Amino acid sequence: MNEQIGVGMVGHAFMGAVHSQAWRNAHRFFDLPLVPRLSVLGGRDEARTRAAADKYGWADVETDWAALVRRDDVQVVDICTPGDTHCDIAVAALEAGKHVLCEKPLANSVAEAEKMAAAAEAAAARGVRSMVAFNYRRVPALALARRLVADGRIGEVRHVRAVYLQDWLSDPASPLTWRLDREKAGSGALGDLGAHIVDAAQFVTGLTITGVSALTETFTTTRPDGAGGTGEVTVDDAALFLARFDGGAVGSFEATRYALGRKNAMRLEVNGSRGSLAFDFESMNELQFFDGDAPGAEAGFRRVLVTEGDHPYVGAWWPPGHLLGYEHTFVHEVVDLVGAIAAGTDPAPSFADGLRVQRVLAAVEDSAAAGSWQSVPA
Repeated sequence: MNEQIGVGMVGHAFMGAVHSQAWRNAHRFFDLPLVPRLSVLGGRDEARTRAAADKYGWADVETDWAALVRRDDVQVVDICTPGDTHCDIAVAALEAGKHVLCEKPLANSVAEAEKMAAAAEAAAARGVRSMVAFNYRRVPALALARRLVADGRIGEVRHVRAVYLQDWLSDPASPLTWRLDREKAGSGALGDLGAHIVDAAQFVTGLTITGVSALTETFTTTRPDGAGGTGEVTVDDAALFLARFDGGAVGSFEATRYALGRKNAMRLEVNGSRGSLAFDFESMNELQFFDGDAPGAEAGFRRVLVTEGDHPYVGAWWPPGHLLGYEHTFVHEVVDLVGAIAAGTDPAPSFADGLRVQRVLAAVEDSAAAGSWQSVPA
C-alpha cells in the first residue's frame, strides 16, 4: 500500500462535505502516489463537528484551527471556511510546513491575498505546496477547452463571454447568511461566483485580464436575521463588467444570484480567429466546438460529449457516455494536489493565481464605485 498523507480540514458545511468526499474517494479511482488519510476535522462547535466527522469519515476533531495545524498527523491543511479566516489559517499552516488547499476566492482583500501568496512562495522554497480550489478547472470539458485553445484550434482569442447565474437569493424573504456579510465574505456574487468565471476565463484562454469597467447592484438591502428582526445586506447581489485581456482580446462577465430559473449556470464562450468554444456547467459533460476550418457545407457548432477515456481525468471513471458530476471536480483537485506534493512540483492554480483573480475582483469593485475604467495591476 502507498504511503499515507494526513489531512486536516477546517470547516464542515457545504464545501466541507464535497471536500470530504474528494479526500475519501480520490485514491479509490486514481492511482495516487500518496493515500489521503482523513485525520482531523476542525469546527467551532464540538458537537456539530463530531457529528460531521462521523458522517464524512474523519478520525478526530478539533475546535481550534491552530491546534489542528500543529498536529503531527496532519501534513495537508484544507481550508473550507468563510473568506475572513483564510489568510490566518493558510499563513500559519504554510509557516508550520503544512501543504495547503484553500477554497476560493483566496482572501477577502488584495492585501490578504498578497500576504498569502508571499507565504506560499516562501514555503515552496522549503518544498511546501499550496493550491487554490477553483474546482471548475477540473471539469473535463473545460480542461479539454484549454487544450484546444493551447493547440491553436480556435486561433487567436478575440472574445470571451462568461456568466455565472444562480437564483437562490431572488426571494427577498430568504434569511441572512455569512455570504451576505462583507466582513465574512468579502463581496457577494462577485466573489462567490465572479471569482470562478474570472479564473475559468484566464485558465481556458491562457490570457490575463488587464483592465475592467464595472457596475454592481444590491437589490435587497435588508433580510430576516433569524431572530425575529432584520439585518443589513452589505455585499452585492449582482456584478457585471467589461474586460480587456493581454494580447488584445476583450470580454464580458456577469455574476448574479438573482437569475430566476438558473440554478448553477456557469457559462463560458471563447471566440477565436479560427473557431469558437462554448460551455455550460448545467450540461457539464459537453463542450460545443465550432471549427472555422471545416468546409462551409459542414460549418456549425458540434457537440463533443467529454466522456471518453482520453479526455482529461475521465479515464479513471466510467465507460464512455456515463456522465460525471459536480463532486468529481473536487476529486480531480485532490488528485492534482497529491500528485504535485509527491512529485515535488507546484500545483495549479497557485496562490499567485488566486492573487491575480483577487486583483481583478478589487478592480471591479473600484470601477463600480468610481464609475470609471480601472487597470488591473500586473
